[in-house]
Amino acid sequence: MVLEGIDRALDRCPDSRFLLFGDGSRLTPLLDRHPRLSTVAEVRHTSDVVTDDEKPSVALRTARNSSMRLAIDAVGNGEAQGVVSAGNTGALMAMAKFVLKTLPGIDRPAIATYFPTRRGESVMLDLGANVECSADNLVQFAVMGEVFARNVLKLAQPTIGILNVGAEGRKGNDAVRQAATILAESDLPIRFHGFVEGDDIGAGTVDVIVTDGFTGNIALKTAEGMARLIMHELKAALTGSFTGRLGAALARDALRAFRDHLDPRRYNGAMFLGLNGICVKSHGGTDALGFASAVQVASKLVTDGLNEGIKADYAHFTTDISEDRIEPSGQVATG
Repeated sequence: MVLEGIDRALDRCPDSRFLLFGDGSRLTPLLDRHPRLSTVAEVRHTSDVVTDDEKPSVALRTARNSSMRLAIDAVGNGEAQGVVSAGNTGALMAMAKFVLKTLPGIDRPAIATYFPTRRGESVMLDLGANVECSADNLVQFAVMGEVFARNVLKLAQPTIGILNVGAEGRKGNDAVRQAATILAESDLPIRFHGFVEGDDIGAGTVDVIVTDGFTGNIALKTAEGMARLIMHELKAALTGSFTGRLGAALARDALRAFRDHLDPRRYNGAMFLGLNGICVKSHGGTDALGFASAVQVASKLVTDGLNEGIKADYAHFTTDISEDRIEPSGQVATG
């Protein structure tokens, strides 16, 4: 899946080169099946791996020679410009934070990705890196998400919303209410919409949705599951009868566009915002098309220098935050 995905990604990022960290005895024969990829990829052998159920703290201490750690190290020492992994999310975050460090003023990195909406695309964070968040964490996520939306989604003035159980100001826990108050009263040059609910995600009510990792991960997996359910039921309805098949043939182009807009694989590739380096997490259960999307996300961030733009803009925002009120409580490597 990984090698086929990288090979597909070369169609859109032909100038990229790749370091492949893993078991050389398994990787090399697979790489030989992709002649085009073989010319731009180098295998770095290691037999050590981080398992899906390994605790992040254990992986950080004991997996220094794992494919994941060595891939991140390649970014840390400047040998590669970004890392893509479909492995253990917690271990990837722990290692990336340890090796790459965080941007000034950021307590915790956040996982961010795109969502399809009725208005186009939105960005949502955090999606699982931080199960519990303080108000300050949520404010930092809001600022990072706003900068990300301007740099990546090319939105001139993104709107920010905090995901909550209701739009009323009294709803939610202390952290979300305090974060909303900070953002509403701040002089930061961002457009804070207020609270949004689950149905606002697909509606595209705001461009940036801020939440803790527990809620965000559930929202992400729910949306992906519903998208697959809709496509499954639609396919069954259109292939279950002669009239359905006839209708599908007549509406082929429209149905293809519908499928592509909702296909979770095309939105695969979540960036760890707040790190001093580009780190993209692919869904572990994706296929080659999905992994290709993750590689393309990393390649775009590298070639366009978007991470440098995020650093510069966030530095400007953090200056405004500190003055306003807050004191916080090339190559792509795969492993």
